[in-house]
Amino acid sequence: MIGYNEKLSHKISKLSEAQIVQILDQYSTQNSMLSSILESVQVGLLIVDTKWHVIYTNKAMLRYIPFATSVEDALNDKTKVFKLIKDEQIASFLENCAVTNKTNVSNEFTVVTAGDKVRFITISITPFVHKDEIEGSVIVLRDITEKRNQEVLIHRMENLASLTNLAASVAHEIKNPLAAISIHIQLIQKALSAARSKDGMLPDPKFMENYLNVVNEEIETLNKVVVDFLFAVRPVSASLELLDPDSLLERIKTFIQPEFDDKNISIDFSLNKDRVRVLIDDKLFRQIIVNFTQNAIHAISENSNLKPGEGKLKIASSVKDDKYILTVSDNGIGMSAETVSRIFEPYYTTKANGTGLGLTMVYKIIKEFKGEINVTSKPEKGTTFTITLPLPQLDTPLLSFADRNEK
Repeated sequence: MIGYNEKLSHKISKLSEAQIVQILDQYSTQNSMLSSILESVQVGLLIVDTKWHVIYTNKAMLRYIPFATSVEDALNDKTKVFKLIKDEQIASFLENCAVTNKTNVSNEFTVVTAGDKVRFITISITPFVHKDEIEGSVIVLRDITEKRNQEVLIHRMENLASLTNLAASVAHEIKNPLAAISIHIQLIQKALSAARSKDGMLPDPKFMENYLNVVNEEIETLNKVVVDFLFAVRPVSASLELLDPDSLLERIKTFIQPEFDDKNISIDFSLNKDRVRVLIDDKLFRQIIVNFTQNAIHAISENSNLKPGEGKLKIASSVKDDKYILTVSDNGIGMSAETVSRIFEPYYTTKANGTGLGLTMVYKIIKEFKGEINVTSKPEKGTTFTITLPLPQLDTPLLSFADRNEK
């Protein structure tokens, strides 16, 4: 088509008016068809010139990234595109690419579309090349929500299938006998009551009924064990989004600070200077931190070597090797090597009133985030939990225009 256009430009003066009209009609039809194709594709397209002014955008792009102005105004306005985009994170990414003249990169984001639905998207930037000259950038948006959800589903199935099956078997084997025992005990109690009312020679009421009451209490205890076990192995219901964990930590600090002040325990937050986003659930992340802080308060209160005001908790974050690293350290009573090796097991606890499920849930949540958790501890010295979460696709290099030409 390009070669045809060049030949046509040399012969345009020799064509009749009717031929020119026919050619213009053909161009109009082709242009209309091309426009329809670009509007029909599910991929979002946004084309900008070298000064990052909008040249073209399709409807798919606007469904995910609304502008602060109309498309018509954006096309006529000379405002740079990142100043027209409402989403701060996407606007910041595009502005950084414009300032640093960075192309052939891709980044991942979460956006909220109509109906408050969270969608996962990738935005890629490649050079807009015309006649071997770069005349701007092509910004491509792809919805990867289904892919992400499928990954999460597979991850859950792989990690929990065997454990869930075991839980179902245990529940079936235990709950049925418990039900039978409970029914028969009730029958015995009724029979004893009826016999005593008819002058039957029976032991003192405290002799038998007290034992039966204890049995009933144990049945309730066993039933609670089953319920808690099912709770421990149930898949975590997480609504994963790309969020800034350090911003969440700052909000959590405001929430937990009064309790630490009341118990005269100092709390130190040392957060990473360069903010990053990781794939987490806001509420579940908060649950992790609150669990750690409550454990820290208990451990510090149990350490008799500490004087009032010497209790300390430190929460620090850093980024290394495409990983977000969060450490939570206290100078509490600490744990033995045996306790450390079993700390994430269901029902294992060193607290008199503990359920042994708190850190089990923390472990499950971290795994749901595709992260890792480790713990180091020394008796009388303290404990450190280290959480490692993978960073999303950040500035992933794409095949450059020059590389494509070489191939």
